Amino acid sequence: MTAGQISPTAGQFVHAALIVDSDETLRDRLIPALRRSLDARERVHLVVGAHVERVIRDALGGLADRLEWGERAAFHLRLGFAYEGLRRYLAAQHAAGSPVHVITEPDVSADPAPDAPVDRATAHLSYESACGDAYAGYGCAVTCLWDSRRHPAVLIERVRDLHNHELTADGRQPNAGYVPAADYLRVRSEIPLDPAPSVVDLDLDLVELDQLRALRGALHRWAVARSFDADATDDIAVAVTEVATNGLVHGSFPVRLRGWHHRDMLIVQVDDSGGGRIPPTAGYHRPGSADRIGGRGLWLVRQLADVVTMHSGGGSTSVRLHFPHPGRHSQPAG
Repeated sequence: MTAGQISPTAGQFVHAALIVDSDETLRDRLIPALRRSLDARERVHLVVGAHVERVIRDALGGLADRLEWGERAAFHLRLGFAYEGLRRYLAAQHAAGSPVHVITEPDVSADPAPDAPVDRATAHLSYESACGDAYAGYGCAVTCLWDSRRHPAVLIERVRDLHNHELTADGRQPNAGYVPAADYLRVRSEIPLDPAPSVVDLDLDLVELDQLRALRGALHRWAVARSFDADATDDIAVAVTEVATNGLVHGSFPVRLRGWHHRDMLIVQVDDSGGGRIPPTAGYHRPGSADRIGGRGLWLVRQLADVVTMHSGGGSTSVRLHFPHPGRHSQPAG
């Protein structure tokens, strides 16, 4: 094994940040890592943008044909599907006894519009944090490439905090400043949601489970009126109904539901007055992986919505779901 190389062992997830500020840095750090993985007979799977692929192919020449090139769109649809899709890939390789090194370049906006209803890059970081537990046991390595020319310094520092290694010129090095998922997600859950708009498309009070059928009908009509197709409309109805059900079963009446739109995105917020705290890690772990309170329904919700944000405090619990128009984020495969 060459200096600077870390070979994952059973139960260890090597999650490395690769921070680049130039194409030269990209070549100097990533190309040696790719060569080491190929020499170690690891399967190397890349999910990167067109520019990074060109840099790699130019540097490796014919050797680049030994790499697996994944469809970037397949890994970066809705955040929950991207996260679960990668988990399934790693699980399959582990089951086949195939060591794997995945290199992924997150496909999140570097400069969201000032009036954007949600910071998708920050939401992505919550998944970056959670994957340390979700992917543990697969004996894999995942390197996440972030370009400091495209992302602000504060985001890059958070990226470093959420990876247990960093890929440097000397290879993968342990990160002494690594922040565990439980700590990071707890802090994120304590940040209040931005206020909902004063004028909304839907504003309903729910006091009994029998109202859920009418709620699904209202959601269907609303989504169809905003040009959402049948599949996307069903996803919205299922996800929102799941959250509303949790509020009715575990919270206090009434449960208030508001829905509004921001351009072609539909946003739904469900508030209950129970004030019961939702575990910060709820919904990030697939059902059956562990006995996590609230995790099953919220796992499904995170698959169907692109971004889910939550906050408990002041005697209420709020869950906000964001549904981009299907034309923006394609429907998930499988």
